[in-house]
Amino acid sequence: MDFKSSETLVEHPAEGPRTEDELPDTAAAAVKVVIVGGFGVGKTTLVGSVSEIRPLTTEETMTQAGVGVDDTIGVERKTSTTVAMDFGRISLNDELVLYLFGTPGQQRFWFLWNGLFDGALGAVVLIDTRRLEVSFDVIGRLEERGVPFVVAINSFPDAPPHPVEEVRAALDLPANVPIVDCDARLRPSSRDVLMTLMRYLHSLAVA
Repeated sequence: MDFKSSETLVEHPAEGPRTEDELPDTAAAAVKVVIVGGFGVGKTTLVGSVSEIRPLTTEETMTQAGVGVDDTIGVERKTSTTVAMDFGRISLNDELVLYLFGTPGQQRFWFLWNGLFDGALGAVVLIDTRRLEVSFDVIGRLEERGVPFVVAINSFPDAPPHPVEEVRAALDLPANVPIVDCDARLRPSSRDVLMTLMRYLHSLAVA
């Protein structure tokens, strides 16, 4: 039986990062931020809209395996879902870079959170006011871990507006936790959410 020796294998030089994916030379600090929320609230959309590099996604087509397991009430038309994580990057200025990790929304994938939260400085909780109940357990897990977070109300066309204080009361949030409106499809809006988180983390560090 013939085997090809290692000498006959063609070696391909390792491909480096694409030019547009390289970190700017001025980058001095990198921060890990996690984007969390219930199923179908727009986490993948936010990471994709704000990332300055081509985002990594783990979107898979939803199958019959999730029937009776995943809560799809209110998002019945959703056909794909994140099964591991989303990943993106954004430079807030010449020196500060954020690495964004989007978590899966279904509870059956929450065991992946343990690794995704290692080293995270803070989190963004993305919510859909039509389905606030899917955010309760998410916020509870963050509070248990002691991870500071801000809440971003994602804009959906058929979502009725609610005053911020009503949302705060419904989610039972302390008065110091920032709540902001956003449209996860728009890069400036998503970037403003991340800036809110950075300002909040700075205020906690100063305090």
